Amino acid sequence: MKAFIYSGGEVFTENITENPTKDDITIAADSGYLNARALGARVDILVGDLDSLGSASVPDGIELIRLNCEKDLTDTQAALEIAIERGTDDIIIIGSLGTRLDHTLSSLGILADMKARGIHCYITNGYNRVRYLENDSLLVAKSDYKYLSLVCLDKVCRGVSVEGCKYPLKNAKLMRNNQFAVSNEIEGNVALVSVRKGAMLVIESKD
Repeated sequence: MKAFIYSGGEVFTENITENPTKDDITIAADSGYLNARALGARVDILVGDLDSLGSASVPDGIELIRLNCEKDLTDTQAALEIAIERGTDDIIIIGSLGTRLDHTLSSLGILADMKARGIHCYITNGYNRVRYLENDSLLVAKSDYKYLSLVCLDKVCRGVSVEGCKYPLKNAKLMRNNQFAVSNEIEGNVALVSVRKGAMLVIESKD
């Protein structure tokens, strides 16, 4: 089962192509409900302290899981835990990339946690799509996203290769303090990104 988690942050609704089916579970994290509504998506569960949304905005017929304002998890993190408890192993987070840099970085950290737990997960706001890659390879299909960038998270990433792009790499070394593998472009139908040792973010961007 796939889960769609609608989080806060600016969402470019006209660019969102990910849509849940009737068999998927949909969860809104606090003000992420407004993003879900803007996308015309149903919401099965609403979770959060509702500090951003407000209890008066909670519609009838949606399962409400209200959290204390003083908590260890962000609303988005809590939504992921609920999705996993409900049996999903494939999660798409819509939102989470916005003006609050602390929330954005926290959300990007979620990707590493999901990878470690065997959960397939990525984040999109319609302008960027972000995946986490560690000691592995990834196929990235050509899409409306123009650029493909690799952002090194470890001090050093070794054995980095990129095929099918304007600027190929073969067994390269990327360093966290010298990020040079940005703004690449997929030339064919698909790109193959691989890293032998290390963790990175694979980011697709509109421009």
